[in-house]
Amino acid sequence: MPIAVDIDLMLARRKMSVGELADRVGITPANLAVLKNGRAKAVRFATLAALCEALDCQPGDLLRWEKEGLTDE
Repeated sequence: MPIAVDIDLMLARRKMSVGELADRVGITPANLAVLKNGRAKAVRFATLAALCEALDCQPGDLLRWEKEGLTDE
């Protein structure tokens, strides 16, 4: 998928666990795992806003676009 999710990076920077973030955001740890592992097909703006508030970051700190099909030739 061309959208990469960097929630793990922000969790490490904030020294926060997945469970703690899930509690702060109001979603289940299982749903947060789906999102952070890049398996989610969509994310609600309200959830993205809650993640940004809990992690004190911007949406661009959590999501980034990667070009598909890049190879080292």
